[in-house]
Amino acid sequence: MRNVLLVAFGAALGFGALSAHAADLAEGEKVFKKCRACHALEEGKKKVGPTLFGIVGAPAAGMKGFNYSAAMKNSGLTWDEATLDSYLENPRQFIKGNRMAFPGLKKPEDRANVIAYMKGYGR
Repeated sequence: MRNVLLVAFGAALGFGALSAHAADLAEGEKVFKKCRACHALEEGKKKVGPTLFGIVGAPAAGMKGFNYSAAMKNSGLTWDEATLDSYLENPRQFIKGNRMAFPGLKKPEDRANVIAYMKGYGR
């Protein structure tokens, strides 16, 4: 019953499956394998895409030395959990004109898990 209330409360806040109680870090690590082709979680390490180290709470286009698209630079976003959830569902639609080719994560639980994994990485 407690978990049902927590999920309902999270949904009411607009975070849905992003409740910390709903996230599974082991599953988040598995989901992140889809991201590893282009992104690293190590601080300062860029690949095709920028590092995702410390992404939760960071401004969009905030990694120095990475060549972001104009759309990303001008987005004015901060990567909080809700923004990451929306972006990861459909990156091309959420920020039109960004260069990320990834089609997105359609399952809310995959997004919640990978965000929790990224948030806790290296702590």
